[in-house]
Amino acid sequence: MKKLKMSSAPLLLALLFGIQAFGQEKTAKKGFALLELFTSEGCSSCPPADALMGKIQKEYKDNTVYVLAYHVDYWDRLGWKDIFSNAAYTKRQYQYSNWLGEEQVYTPQVIVNGKSGHIGSQETIIKNAISAALAKPSVAEVHLDASVANHTLLVSHWVKGTSKNSRLLLAIVQKSAKSNVKRGENAHRVLSHFQIVHQLHSIAPGKEKGTTSLSLPKGFNTTDFEVVGFVQDLDNGAILGAARAIF
Repeated sequence: MKKLKMSSAPLLLALLFGIQAFGQEKTAKKGFALLELFTSEGCSSCPPADALMGKIQKEYKDNTVYVLAYHVDYWDRLGWKDIFSNAAYTKRQYQYSNWLGEEQVYTPQVIVNGKSGHIGSQETIIKNAISAALAKPSVAEVHLDASVANHTLLVSHWVKGTSKNSRLLLAIVQKSAKSNVKRGENAHRVLSHFQIVHQLHSIAPGKEKGTTSLSLPKGFNTTDFEVVGFVQDLDNGAILGAARAIF
């Protein structure tokens, strides 16, 4: 076994500084799985998928597995407006449809690492996809740190290993919530949601290293919310790396 000799004090200081500068998960050479669920309170098939995402979030809490739930808005006109829905998330799902060569969008759908789509309630298939993703090293290394100051969310980010046409995206996520649905396919049900995306921000090219100021969602606190950052290749949709910020 070869031993690494470190005779340079500046190098040692740099390594120590690097450890102190980022209070977050480091994804270099580690496999990861980013699950993006497209769901809606107006869809009767979605609650089992929402529940599965909550289960996965709990079971894989010590792994580099990240769950994002986007509530689309195309169900809103069918009797119930989802309070978490956003037209931007519908647009994102259609973009995935183009990347994956699919003819239509549907709920619940889970995209794993931007490369494969699955019915969101198929536990065995999704867990197999997670295992396969974790077995492959990440392409990009993502570092995140987050803090709150003056009613603003400050996210420090640093990315290494991006592709020519990639972007760093930052998602502000509410870990869980319940909704009392009064109309539509889920009328008279209390639904449980997990990893709800409230905001999704794209960082401009060349700005992958720095600090971004974001507005706080309603009800934000550092216990019930988190920030997930990930790098996506905009040519094919592949996710190159991801990390979760620690407050």
